[in-house]
This record gives sequence, C-alpha cells and structure tokens, in this order.
Amino acid sequence: MNELINTETRDIILDVTEKLIYKSGIAATSMDLLVKTAGVSRKSIYRYFADKDQLVAAALQRRDIRWMHWYRNAVDQAETPADRLLNLFTVLKEWFASEGFRGCAFINTSGETGDPQNPVRLIAKEHKQKLLDYVVELCTEQGVADPQQLARQLLILIDGAITVARVMGDHSAADNAQNMARKLLDL
Repeated sequence: MNELINTETRDIILDVTEKLIYKSGIAATSMDLLVKTAGVSRKSIYRYFADKDQLVAAALQRRDIRWMHWYRNAVDQAETPADRLLNLFTVLKEWFASEGFRGCAFINTSGETGDPQNPVRLIAKEHKQKLLDYVVELCTEQGVADPQQLARQLLILIDGAITVARVMGDHSAADNAQNMARKLLDL
C-alpha cells in the first residue's frame, strides 16, 4: 500500500510539474510553487527527484510518451498513406484550437536552456527525433523517392505551424502548412 501511495505522490508531482512548466515555463515554476500546487512537501519532491532539473526532465519524458501516443493515434485514423501525411496537419489544427494550447512544450523548454547537453534539450531533441522517425515511416508508406528528405521538410512545416499558431495565435497555420505539404507530396 505504501508503494502505491508513493507512486501516486510521484505521479501527482510529475503531473503538476508538467502543467506548470507548459503553462509558464521552467524559470517561472519555482519549487515553492510546485510544493503549493501539488500539495506535497519539498521533502516529498526530493525523495523522488534529486533536483528541479531532474524533475523537469522526468515530466517532459512523460509528456513525450503521452503526446506521441496521442498524435500517432490521431494521425493514423486516416485511411491512406497520403491522407495520413495530410492528417499530420489536420490533427495539429485541432490541437491548436484546444483549450490550454501553448505550443510545443519541447520547443518552449529548449528555448529556456542554453546548454545543448542540458537534459531538457536532450529530451526535446529525442522527442523531435521520434516525431521525425514517425514522419519518415509515413513517407515510406506513401512510397516517396526520398522519405528522409521529405520527412525533414515536413517536420519543419509541423514545427513551423506549431510556432506560428502559438506566437501569432493563428490556427490556420496548420492549413497553410498542409497546403505546402500537398505541394511537396504533389497531391
């Protein structure tokens, strides 16, 4: 029972950390705010995480798993490989319109860290690599001549659309990116 309580406490800490850093960023998320919002003691946080960097990294790793699962499942609802490639942007547009959309947590947090070897940056890089690998998979299914090259171009469109939607508040960025993808795909 104690282990279950400990797992629940750890999950609460990670959930709160993720929500706070996604809403306001790493710098604005103090340990005092985490303690207050999670309703746990500072000692409880340090029982599971050596420091704030480790806590933020763990929260981002969980977000990566959850976000990639959601995104893949949503995109894969389309029937044909071409439709799945275009659905990359349809799904983004739905996300942009959702309550609480604040852009890409991995782009946002990477912008707060200067050191390319910082765990946050490494997790962000890993997340983008997973996204790129998924898009390569879709391009391969479509049978394009150079799946790697097209996937890299589509990743730029994906991240560009996310950034424009966040910074400009322009949900049509996904439509614009999808139109550019159509041209790249010759559809």
